Amino acid sequence: MSARDDELKAQLARAGIDSATAQAALDVDAILQVWRRKVFKREIGLRAISELGLDIELAELDVLMAVRAPSNEFGDATGEETMVSTVASRLAIDPSRASRLTSALIKRGFLCRAVSQQDARRAVLQLTDTGERAIAAVRSYKFMVLGSYLKGWTPEEIATFLPLLDRFSAWSESAACPSGPVVEEIAALRDTLNTPKRDT
Repeated sequence: MSARDDELKAQLARAGIDSATAQAALDVDAILQVWRRKVFKREIGLRAISELGLDIELAELDVLMAVRAPSNEFGDATGEETMVSTVASRLAIDPSRASRLTSALIKRGFLCRAVSQQDARRAVLQLTDTGERAIAAVRSYKFMVLGSYLKGWTPEEIATFLPLLDRFSAWSESAACPSGPVVEEIAALRDTLNTPKRDT
């Protein structure tokens, strides 16, 4: 372990985090950073687009998926009418960007505009047959790749992993509300950044 990690673990100890948990946090972070770089590159999405011969960009694929709104990704959104603002909300992007992307997909026949069944003054987005087939192919590709990897796991490993992954996925939300010694250590860190370093 490097001296920097030793210093970091000492800070964590002052925040009430024991050595074993601190090391686990370092190990988890290392794995997540490698994973984040791979996810950021969108390796599976790019491979799917390339190998399936789809004439779309990754951002456009995201829009199609947001319109399709599979329940395992968007939960209760399934079945709702989808507007440009809905796409922007589901993807957490600027409405003007969502508008540009949806317009491009409409021109190329992946999406179409329709009249809302709830409010005739409102236009909604729907997948065309081309869009439906593209999304179905990408989802099949993704789950074939993931399934082929997971088939090497035992049922017990999967049963253990999934609830733990779901539980871990909420850590950033709980991290937004630190308490106790952690708050004090964060304040101390802030003070060190605001205090000019003296020349020796």
